[in-house]
Amino acid sequence: MKFAMKIVAGLIALVSLTVFALPVASAAFPEGMDTTSSVFMFFCGMLVFIMAPGIALFYGGMLRKQSMTSMMAQCIGVMALVGVIWWVVGYSLAFGGDGTFIGNLDHIFGNGLSIDAEFGSESLQFFFFQGCFAIVTGCIVFGATAERIRFPAVVAFLALWSFLVYAPMAHMVWDGGLLSGWLEEIGFPAQDFAGGTVVHMCSAISGVAAAIAIGKRSSRISKGRSHNVPLMFLGAMILWVGWFGFNCGSEGAFDEIVVLAMVNTLLASAVSTVVWIVIQYFHVGRISVTGMCAGVIAGLVGITPGCGFVEPWAAVIIGAIAAVIVYFGIIFMRDKSGIDDALDVMGVHGIGGIWGCIAVGIFSVSQYSWVGIGGLIEGEWTMLVGQLVNVVFTLVYCLVVSFVIMKVIDMVMKAATGKGAALTEEEQMIGSDIIEHGEPAYVM
Repeated sequence: MKFAMKIVAGLIALVSLTVFALPVASAAFPEGMDTTSSVFMFFCGMLVFIMAPGIALFYGGMLRKQSMTSMMAQCIGVMALVGVIWWVVGYSLAFGGDGTFIGNLDHIFGNGLSIDAEFGSESLQFFFFQGCFAIVTGCIVFGATAERIRFPAVVAFLALWSFLVYAPMAHMVWDGGLLSGWLEEIGFPAQDFAGGTVVHMCSAISGVAAAIAIGKRSSRISKGRSHNVPLMFLGAMILWVGWFGFNCGSEGAFDEIVVLAMVNTLLASAVSTVVWIVIQYFHVGRISVTGMCAGVIAGLVGITPGCGFVEPWAAVIIGAIAAVIVYFGIIFMRDKSGIDDALDVMGVHGIGGIWGCIAVGIFSVSQYSWVGIGGLIEGEWTMLVGQLVNVVFTLVYCLVVSFVIMKVIDMVMKAATGKGAALTEEEQMIGSDIIEHGEPAYVM
């Protein structure tokens, strides 16, 4: 617990010192650059970046104590590997050129990116902010495969997945590709403010595909009980705070839409938590901290795609419905799907993300919309169609490609080492902390 508190205190101190130092350096900004928005975007990027260790604490606290080190290692690995891939070629494939499915190689190794460019595809600020998004998305994926995936498989999957899944999804949704520009051209516009498809649906479906490919955990493993509730709680709170940077920073400037996104993020997550508490109390007769944290995340995921497109009253509805469908979606995934999604990634991020994307087509207001039209509440139905197309395409594309990637990795590892991507039953019982890293999280 003391160790966890030191982690949180250090992260808060890092962001605080960074923010206080920025005004001193403001004189160094290029002439004509919007310094207020630049400082704001840097701060938002830092908030998004610290969500990655937040995920490690949140996920790790919900696992067995034998898997805490493993989850931290996976998140650190994602932060490092995706960071390098993003600079080498990932960013260019996501935000280079005007291809239908994927970008080009104009920005490999950061080529053409400038410190004094306006926030956009040629801006180092945009590169950093979107790189943090890619890192967080990668961290979410491995919640589904927790407690049985080997670390080399994590590395291999990340490398291929970054090229073949994440970069194309980011390009198609956020850089005028198939799921944005092309849909708008044919009369069915779609929009995603902060990553309902690119981040949450993509990570959840990719995680489930990987989980299916490597198989279930041993039946002898105790599932569904958090080994360290305080760590899980601290991780969830880091995520809640970081999410304001995640959603608000997606506007790309410090303006009135930022205020709207901030209020909507707060309302949706708060209402979702309250509704979750009510449901859990009447369903099981008690209220758990784990459940309340899940309620927070459900609301945050649900509002992410539309936080800058909808009015606050709509955010309340979106958050409330997110709590209901995610709560029962998790139960369905656990009891009926036959898929061993270790940390309910599909239930929370997948189902919550699907609802959030559909909600954009219902509650969007033309005044805030990127495409100039609203949703069903304004009598427009074309955006809802576009959002549904986005949902279906994301489900199919991410599922198929991610499954193939992990299956190929599993086959190659078996051929090369005699061991597949998953730990054996005996190894799972010992725990991935010892088997994979030789480093238990707790020394008693």
